[in-house]
Amino acid sequence: MAFHPRQNFTALSDLHPNLSRPSILGVVIGKTDVRGFPDRKNIGSERFTFSFTIRDSPSYFVNASSWGREDYIKSLSESFRVGDWVVIENPLVQTKDAEKEEKFNPTTPSYYKLLISEVHSSVRVCSSYEVDASLLPLLHLPTKDSQDYYSLGDIVANGQSLDGKIINVLAAIKAVGEAKLFTTTDKRKGQRCEIKLFDETVSSFPMICWDNESIQLAQSWIPRETVIFAADMRINWDSFRNCMVATIMSKTLITTNPDTQEANMLINFSRECAFTGAFNEDNDEHSKESAVNLQSIVDVYTVKQLKAKALQCVGKMDTVYGIVYAYISMLNIDTDVGKIIRNRCSRCRYIINDESNTCTYSFCNDMSSEAKSVVTSFELLVDLTDHTGTLQCCSLSSTVAEEALACTVEEFLALTEDQKTSLKWNLLLERSKIYFKMFASSSSRTGIRINLLSCKIADPFEASRNLSGNAQTTSLSEKFFQLKTTDGSWFRINFHV
Repeated sequence: MAFHPRQNFTALSDLHPNLSRPSILGVVIGKTDVRGFPDRKNIGSERFTFSFTIRDSPSYFVNASSWGREDYIKSLSESFRVGDWVVIENPLVQTKDAEKEEKFNPTTPSYYKLLISEVHSSVRVCSSYEVDASLLPLLHLPTKDSQDYYSLGDIVANGQSLDGKIINVLAAIKAVGEAKLFTTTDKRKGQRCEIKLFDETVSSFPMICWDNESIQLAQSWIPRETVIFAADMRINWDSFRNCMVATIMSKTLITTNPDTQEANMLINFSRECAFTGAFNEDNDEHSKESAVNLQSIVDVYTVKQLKAKALQCVGKMDTVYGIVYAYISMLNIDTDVGKIIRNRCSRCRYIINDESNTCTYSFCNDMSSEAKSVVTSFELLVDLTDHTGTLQCCSLSSTVAEEALACTVEEFLALTEDQKTSLKWNLLLERSKIYFKMFASSSSRTGIRINLLSCKIADPFEASRNLSGNAQTTSLSEKFFQLKTTDGSWFRINFHV
């Protein structure tokens, strides 16, 4: 039997301190972690607490909290999550001190708060199938006016003038990082998770979660398929990153996939980006690589070591910079030009295929008034081989590809087929010193992407010295790889280490 919102339960709009044994039904729209505090009545012991916010109508939601023994509080907290429907029996209804309590808790329209007692109260979870269908949309209704928010472009434009401000944000999810554990200087354990946001105005914007509840919620978000409305989120200037950063705090209430016109437009934009590759995270990585100082990269790897590192870290790895001394064993520069040279919009990075050489992407023209142009560059996939194995589908693009091939895109397009073949063999037959960047990529089939930062013919003495110093390469061995000629045949090259 479905619950009726008013037949068996006290509506949040009817709360007052004189209620006798109220029973309340609502959906959990926010929740904090369990925290312990010194018990002033029992020196040396601790009391534990957590709070959550429930909603039973578009206009009313209220904060609830519970204090008590560690076992009770942790058990109660673990019994439900954000998005669950709960029935609270016999809570104590108290008048709230808005100025004091809403400094750290969500701002609510109710004059009251609920206190849940271990002795007198209970909280139980009920299935959404038991709830009146008219209540189910509440989970997708923002707690603030759906038009009262900052776009990511507004935040970037305002810059440090918003430092420390509490604002509302509507954004799409671009990527969700892994939760990373850490220990503070006073031995307290914590965790941190970084999420990348985007919208029609900004291609990537960082948001940080510090508590377990928000991290668990974030792990349920599907990149490019999820939009969030974050009410009362803190914005700070990060001097290390030199940019603005959003932080989810105890006041923040997040509505996932809100059912509003603005959110629906953004989810359509997000899906369009996923389909076309615009605002792709790998494009963001390419744009940053010109700033990398190659002199700071000193770690030397073999192919085998890189494969092992990638296998251990798929989906959660930090960016790895290094050097590999290897041969380029696959370099298809004598294939269809359209497969190795791309025209992209300088603003949105959308691939331009038409002959007009102008970006026709529907959202790009509305992003900003910034001038845009067509950028033509190499986008090659190469295989790297050394005596321990082969790395497939490494990215060699833009100016790095031009330096490796010793010609620009315009010069390459003017070459004859024989000249392209000659250019190809200049690289294939020589060991190269290759600087690389390896990072997690949700758009890659393997979950890992390797971008080449520099590829030049290696000094043989330098290569020999570095390879002999590697513990995995001290023994002499003969290895080989195969190369494909322009007529489609294959031949084998042997080499010694």
